[in-house]
Amino acid sequence: MATSFPSHFIFFLSLVLLPLLSLSVSFKSPKPHAFILPIEKDPATLQYSTSISMGTPPVNLNLVIDIRERFLWFECANDYNSSTYHPIPCRTKKCKLAKGTDCITCTNHPLKTGCTNHTCGVEPFNPFGEFYVSGDVGEDILSSVHSTNSARSPFNIHLPRFISSCVYPDKFGVQGFLEGLAKGKTGVLGLARTAISLPTQLSEFYKIDHKFALCLPSTSKGNRLGDLIVGGGPYYLPPHDASKFLSFTPLIVNPHSTGPIFDDHPSNEYFIDVKSIKVDDTIVNLNTSLLSINKQGDGGTKLSTVIPFTKLHTSIYQPFVSDFVKKAEARKIKRVASVAPFGACFDSRTIGKSITGPAVPTIELVLKGGVQWRIFGTNSMVKVAKKNVLCLGFVDGGVDSGVITTSIVIGGYQLEDNLLEFDLVSSKLGFSSSLLLHNASCSHFRVF
Repeated sequence: MATSFPSHFIFFLSLVLLPLLSLSVSFKSPKPHAFILPIEKDPATLQYSTSISMGTPPVNLNLVIDIRERFLWFECANDYNSSTYHPIPCRTKKCKLAKGTDCITCTNHPLKTGCTNHTCGVEPFNPFGEFYVSGDVGEDILSSVHSTNSARSPFNIHLPRFISSCVYPDKFGVQGFLEGLAKGKTGVLGLARTAISLPTQLSEFYKIDHKFALCLPSTSKGNRLGDLIVGGGPYYLPPHDASKFLSFTPLIVNPHSTGPIFDDHPSNEYFIDVKSIKVDDTIVNLNTSLLSINKQGDGGTKLSTVIPFTKLHTSIYQPFVSDFVKKAEARKIKRVASVAPFGACFDSRTIGKSITGPAVPTIELVLKGGVQWRIFGTNSMVKVAKKNVLCLGFVDGGVDSGVITTSIVIGGYQLEDNLLEFDLVSSKLGFSSSLLLHNASCSHFRVF
């Protein structure tokens, strides 16, 4: 004889199970909103770098950060023989996306990762040796080196078909293309405004905000590292959300290529519109036409993570240094003999101290919209080998050299302990000025 459940019991089960079934159907795994990579400063070369893994089995790549370079490139040494590497053929859609320059082969070398025939080719640039070589374009798995499973960044990177360029050692007899990179670094991480830069590929794959932030450390002692954050804020720098300190100015597109590969395309570098320069709130009397980008692409101001100290066109440098020296003398700061490459140095015993470093005249970059990027002593004064001497950390960038010349190139030292947000959709730069004003720093303790 069949047994049936009472109708009231079935009704009770429906009340219990249906909400649970609905919950299981609607449940979705959390979506990442940002990824964090640690930034290390090399004390010998003053280069900034981060680490990431590539391939199967994963190989740790230590890469110098260059916001000018168009893509990630690395040396395909003998220990890199990934089973998941796929060379991108020339004349394909992805090759065009990478702006491949030619179709290359692997002459007189064994076919392997980074050395294949009929492959899309690009020209990786070494910003320290100032030369470029031919590199294969390929796809492979990109992943995080360190676990980022924390409240700040609960997700690890896993990008299965990341486009990059690897350069096979001694290809075509070319040697030493890692020349000038800090010891142990095997390539360059490009963050320029291109289709295959790390921020672009991460944002498209994970559908996160197309922006990235840099917080360059002034030191890496004691595991105190900075941050490369892809995907946007909030930016937690103990004890604050540093996104609250940001001011914004437009990112300017130079309509002419500014290198390292000169072509007919707009520049991939990050330019801002400096209207004037002040020293202790007094405007420097300079040729303001140099602050604008002319029809040939000359002039203007751009940011760099590979030159250590800000370079100024000679016609800007000379009046700027003159005004700084006058303001320093008014503070009873004693000038001493210059120490190359700097043009103005001072007796550190005559300089006071403040929360933002040496108490020297404040430098202000007045930007489009009236906002001001303030540079204090910690970012303007450099300790040199000579005892009791601090030098103004700006250098003479020379005059027009016949190629496209930028009037102001803001170097890494002036960017340290400043939070910078590059919004690539709204095309604007967020900047904090010195975080030391808020008792914060980019050089904070990291645990992985």
